[in-house]
Amino acid sequence: MAPEALASAPRLAVVTGASAGIGRAIAVGLGQLGWSVGLGARRLDQLDETAKLVADVGGTPLVHPLDVTEPQSIDAFCASMRDQGGTIDVLVNNAGTALPGAVHEMSDDDHRRILETNLLGPILLTRRVVAQLRAEARPGDIVFISSDATEHKRPHLATYGSSKTGLETFAQTLALECEGVGIRSSVVRVGPTLTGFADDWDLSIFDELMPRWQRFGIQRHFNTMQPDDVGRAVVAVVTAPAHMWMPIVEVQPNPPLDDPAGASDGA
Repeated sequence: MAPEALASAPRLAVVTGASAGIGRAIAVGLGQLGWSVGLGARRLDQLDETAKLVADVGGTPLVHPLDVTEPQSIDAFCASMRDQGGTIDVLVNNAGTALPGAVHEMSDDDHRRILETNLLGPILLTRRVVAQLRAEARPGDIVFISSDATEHKRPHLATYGSSKTGLETFAQTLALECEGVGIRSSVVRVGPTLTGFADDWDLSIFDELMPRWQRFGIQRHFNTMQPDDVGRAVVAVVTAPAHMWMPIVEVQPNPPLDDPAGASDGA
């Protein structure tokens, strides 16, 4: 593939955690390019909803269940993508989970599930996709959805933040290993976004967390982004011309505008 064709040619892009929220928005954004979009997640009924949205904007959805914590599920997913669409050109590692709690109060299973979903799973899936790209000497894009918790440590999210920090290190090291072979490894680091990510949490915990986070200067305001905002960032990364690379893109909500009336006081 000629370098100038990389950004515009139809590609097979795969999105994990595509059943809702940010993953769904990314999938729809890639579908708008007219690409085939592989959709992986554990909730098949919601994947079918994403598939319809992808088809509605001109993409070709390819659906298969995926649990990134299970190597057998990863292998079955990759085989299905290959059978339905060929070689995966773009992988967006979006699947993730978080459980709030003090380190000593969370169970071993809680810590393990976060690390396996957010870090080990993306590593295992990326290994398979990169191996195929390199075997075929094809260019490609590997994108890792991270969190600003890597930069702004949040009490009660220690394991989640650690998993995302590890993910960024993996992404950066992969970029070094793939230098010169046409495979770009990029991080999209996401700030506060309005999704159903915390729907399973006991929301009363925020009564404790918000004052603590503000005390540490973490939560300066309460504006949030929409999942589509993250989707646009991912599309920008994977459609960049082949001669350029975006190692890390951080997206954050703008703070609220100052009250114009208040701003004019004393003028």
